[in-house]
Amino acid sequence: MEVNPQIEPSWKEVLKDEFASSYFVGLKEFLVEEKSRYTVYPPGGLIFNAFRLTPFDQVRVVILGQDPYHGEGQAHGLCFSVPAGINPPPSLVNIFKEIERDLGLPVPGHGNLEKWARQGVLLLNATLTVRANQPGSHQRKGWETFTNTVIQQLSQKRVGLVFLLWGKFAQEKESLIDTNRHYVLKAAHPSPYSAYNGFFGCRHFSKTNEILSRHGLETINWGL
Repeated sequence: MEVNPQIEPSWKEVLKDEFASSYFVGLKEFLVEEKSRYTVYPPGGLIFNAFRLTPFDQVRVVILGQDPYHGEGQAHGLCFSVPAGINPPPSLVNIFKEIERDLGLPVPGHGNLEKWARQGVLLLNATLTVRANQPGSHQRKGWETFTNTVIQQLSQKRVGLVFLLWGKFAQEKESLIDTNRHYVLKAAHPSPYSAYNGFFGCRHFSKTNEILSRHGLETINWGL
């Protein structure tokens, strides 16, 4: 499995030390072995999709997920997102419900969030690959080291970003973020198991736009 990151040049510069590091070499070897024995999602060309669609210097908002979707055709390198034509999973349905409540925007007929990514919303999973039908199967293989560095680089080299941390896993990443330089909004995870415990009603989408507007930045069009 070739892991030649198809990413925007600004990210390549920021992350060049990671791609050359021993842990990343080990991660690539692991992925080659996995691909030889199992189906791995997302397809190789989409693993770094978030970095291709959202250049480092254009990031304004960061949404953190945990694992790619592990069902056929679902994962395409953007957390919570699925390609058009694939039914939106329950967490994404709940995200759309909150946007409808918060902003009055209609629930879209698809779950492809590329439009957000192109506006500067980095849709980052902590682990960028997964074995088909085995959630969590690629955790603790090196991806977390890589994506923690991504968060740290954004924290150190950018200012005024809005981080949306949904659920305990994402909120544990707050320690990587300089909260004197950036904004952190926390809520329950949008999963059906927890959405009613504080995700619904969080109004993170309007709050994000209020923060951006306050800094004279263009707001995000959360509609699809």
